[in-house]
Amino acid sequence: MAEYDYDVLVIGAGPGGYVAAIRAAQLGLKVACAESRETLGGTCLNVGCIPSKAMLHASEFYDAAKNGAMAEMGIETNPKLNLDKMHEQRLDAVDGLTKGIEFLFKKNKVDWKKGHATFQDAHTVKVGDETVTAKDVIIATGSSVTPLPGVDVDNDKQVVVDSTGALELAKVPKKMVVIGGGVIGLEMGSIWNRLGAEVTVVEFLDQLLPGMDGDVRKEAAKIFKKQGMELKLKTKVTGVTVKGKKA
Repeated sequence: MAEYDYDVLVIGAGPGGYVAAIRAAQLGLKVACAESRETLGGTCLNVGCIPSKAMLHASEFYDAAKNGAMAEMGIETNPKLNLDKMHEQRLDAVDGLTKGIEFLFKKNKVDWKKGHATFQDAHTVKVGDETVTAKDVIIATGSSVTPLPGVDVDNDKQVVVDSTGALELAKVPKKMVVIGGGVIGLEMGSIWNRLGAEVTVVEFLDQLLPGMDGDVRKEAAKIFKKQGMELKLKTKVTGVTVKGKKA
């Protein structure tokens, strides 16, 4: 019978990976989890669901105060946007949850192996500079977005960005074009629209939110138009040209 370092090695510490790792440990198995990020939680907790919802929540309050929804209820305000503070509360939300997972790893004796994982054979995985063996390996790496031809993303320059870069913009852009009318694109568009940007959403299909119920898609289009977002449906993006600080 082969001897292994662990009963289970989980590759990836996102919602699929960290839950599998913790549960396996609770059931009595010796478990390790490989994660290349500096924090646990994967895309969802670090640069996806959680930070986007934090920004949506904050921007909704700002919009309600700025555009009269609060005044209609007798709450008169003159809000001033402090984007740095808004980003700070986003990061605080992320930090609290990622540290919570780290605590659960320690509590349940899950070993966190920091580094990029590469299979050497069916039971041997190199994680950073360390080689780990496991009887069973769970792959929970998630996926990467397929790049669009002619669209070169550079989050550092903050001109053409992906959803991660859109969450970290240092100032509210005057105009923003969102390529893709799915859930993520509409979240990003809604955040920056509420904070003052003129947002145009470009979608290849004839409706927003591909894959969702038809009535939901139609109602969503009405809501986003009412918010002030321009929707360009049945429109294909063939490329993006950057000139200085604009695209």
